[in-house]
Amino acid sequence: MTLPSEGAADAGGGTVAIVIQTRVRPEAARAFADWQAKTSAIVASFPGFIEQTVMPPSPPQQVDWVILQRFAREADAVGWLNSPQRQRRIAGVAGMLFGNDDVHILKEGHARVLPAPIAIVISTRIRPGCEPQYRQWEQRIAAAQTRAKGFLGYRFEPPIPGIQPDYLSILRFDTEENLQAWMDAPERQRLLEEAGDFTQEFHARTVRTGFDQWFANDPAAPGPAAWKANMVVLLLLYPVVFLFGAFVMSPYLLGWAGLPFAVALFLANVVSILLLNACVPWTSDRLAWWLRPATRALPTDIAGAALLCCLYAVMIALFVKMS
Repeated sequence: MTLPSEGAADAGGGTVAIVIQTRVRPEAARAFADWQAKTSAIVASFPGFIEQTVMPPSPPQQVDWVILQRFAREADAVGWLNSPQRQRRIAGVAGMLFGNDDVHILKEGHARVLPAPIAIVISTRIRPGCEPQYRQWEQRIAAAQTRAKGFLGYRFEPPIPGIQPDYLSILRFDTEENLQAWMDAPERQRLLEEAGDFTQEFHARTVRTGFDQWFANDPAAPGPAAWKANMVVLLLLYPVVFLFGAFVMSPYLLGWAGLPFAVALFLANVVSILLLNACVPWTSDRLAWWLRPATRALPTDIAGAALLCCLYAVMIALFVKMS
């Protein structure tokens, strides 16, 4: 893996995201999870760090670990990538991986990276001198994919001199089926054949983004921050699990039906997922002012988090009395 030079980074201008895609050997999955947890604690202490999202594999569609790290500036992100602390961490993980990991830096601007339920990151390296032909071709395929069923959005990032040699494209779709339909579409295959003369290297990796399928997706707006989505899911999951356990699982599934605990717990999980599938979108619409504010502001973030914490406290107090 070639890392960028810190001296080449732009010292100013907007937040950036590091997108790391890593394929881990199956037998090393638990060791890698431990490694990633320790690495997350280290990166959180670096200047300019904002937040991190870790997305484990979701086979068969997503076989990679995907780590998104957000920094206040490009220079901060590059500083972390080139830091001795990260280099030492990388040295200890090589044996767990299939090949090298992919590391990309994306300038976020007003849009967050990977805000859709399913996305694909395409990295393309162009033959020297063929950049004009590639840009013309890229405009054609960009226009074609907007007509694909389920298309939600598209990001295109040119190379960053001295930092990132590849062109990056991120396609966002509403479902895995619609994304795969576009990837297999005859029109796309014809366009890819045309690009062969000026393409030196090309690869694509699919990314699923956690609970985002439960949140309303506006193609023109970024998705909710992972920590906000997690708080909403917890707000709804906790009462569902408690109430189902107290009024259905214990008296009927375990008591009257005499089911083994493992079977009763499985049924409880099925019911929980079905209820959340209906409840989370409804709740996210009511919390849109916090999940997807027009402009990100710390007071809004604090107000929403405080509201949910109060609701947590009320439910805990109520359920303690019911126990």
